[in-house]
Amino acid sequence: MRTPRHDRQENYDFPETNTQPGAEGASSAGVASGHGAAAAASAERRAPLSRRAFLGAAGTAAAVGSAGAVLAGCGKDGGIPMPNADGPQDTGDGQELPLVDAIVDFDGEYQAGIATAVQAHLNMVAFDIKEGLGLKEMKNLLRLWTEDARRLTQGKNPLGSLEPEMAQVPANLTITCGVGERFFDVIGKADQRPEWLHDIPEFSLDQLEDRWSHGDIVLQICCDDPTMLAFSTRHMIRSGHNFLDTRWVQQGFLNADGALERGRTPRNLFGQLDGTVNPRTPEERMEQVWIEDGPQWSHKGTCMVVRRIAMNLDTWEILDRESRELSMGRTLDTGAPLTGEHEFDDPDFEATDKYGLPIIDPASHVARSHPPKDKPHERLQRRAYNYDLPPEPGSNLMSNAGLVFICFQKNPDRQFTPIQTRLNEQDRLNQWITHIGSSVFFILPGTGGEDGYWGQGLLEA
Repeated sequence: MRTPRHDRQENYDFPETNTQPGAEGASSAGVASGHGAAAAASAERRAPLSRRAFLGAAGTAAAVGSAGAVLAGCGKDGGIPMPNADGPQDTGDGQELPLVDAIVDFDGEYQAGIATAVQAHLNMVAFDIKEGLGLKEMKNLLRLWTEDARRLTQGKNPLGSLEPEMAQVPANLTITCGVGERFFDVIGKADQRPEWLHDIPEFSLDQLEDRWSHGDIVLQICCDDPTMLAFSTRHMIRSGHNFLDTRWVQQGFLNADGALERGRTPRNLFGQLDGTVNPRTPEERMEQVWIEDGPQWSHKGTCMVVRRIAMNLDTWEILDRESRELSMGRTLDTGAPLTGEHEFDDPDFEATDKYGLPIIDPASHVARSHPPKDKPHERLQRRAYNYDLPPEPGSNLMSNAGLVFICFQKNPDRQFTPIQTRLNEQDRLNQWITHIGSSVFFILPGTGGEDGYWGQGLLEA
């Protein structure tokens, strides 16, 4: 059972749902006694209890009585002092641990985790808002979450956490927050909802499952260390427990940190380089990703589409290498189009072989996903992660693998959906992939600075 976070209830009004027994009395004492009681309540949560005190009827009183001694040993962040917290740590033989100091800036015009170089691990978590909540509660939630995410991503222990040691290795952690279609109804601002914020139309080849689809709020949590990722994910879920129910969690991975040179395109489980056509300059990202029109509060935000794509490795691996490359329209080793030599060469769809046949099959994935000449805006930024799970019970497949396909754009009605419509109509890869999940979220603008919080422009408009 989750312990009430008394020290934070002085600043934020929690909804009454899921209130723990005794929480009301503790909160009242804090209000009556001012800051002294708040400190005592905070200390009560952090005080280590002996087995006798924990089991005894007077255990709670004993814990409060010892709170002052516990606080006297706390560090500047309100937690247990952490040795070697400043600067790189080493293993004892002089070897540096680079991920200790690997910090991605949290505050700014844009949220991190979009233009940020991809990390090795992903936890994507979608939530449903509890019934009966509204604008006031969503303000409280996003202020709390922003505070927690800001501290976690900077390698600091978040308030309410009793494990400061777990936050010492930020490892390029980013936490990115977005909201779904229903969020605007909950806060009473349906008129502010972007026109494109709705479900992607279901295509004829889709086999969408509710367990991988939809959601009122989403957190994209990426990190180069799986332990830090797990700790951060658990903390964020626990922090929002009074407001939200977890709808689904999708986990993914790429190459481990250091396995590839920085900037190299990662591979999916078909062995293909995945993300070659992403925008590579701030100017291209401004054209394709960042929202610049509509209400002022939405500027610097973006749209995130999440598609869960099952990949049939069993039948894909039957193909010879040439057939795999023809289906994709690119070589597997360099990722170059079949008409080029290097990964980023432009494909030549007019080139033919000695028999007069197109070198790049018009039904290949590259040809079908490429924007038509009269629609250059049909581009987007991919941020896909692999998943590889045990086979589903009762399945005759040896694998349960695929992509957590994430992409960012200004408007999916003008970018993702037209591209996916062409791919659904004809794409060689459709023989080996199936879309089984779909969600659309508005990724809120950045905080702007240390005094801001996610969604502030919308919630306080």
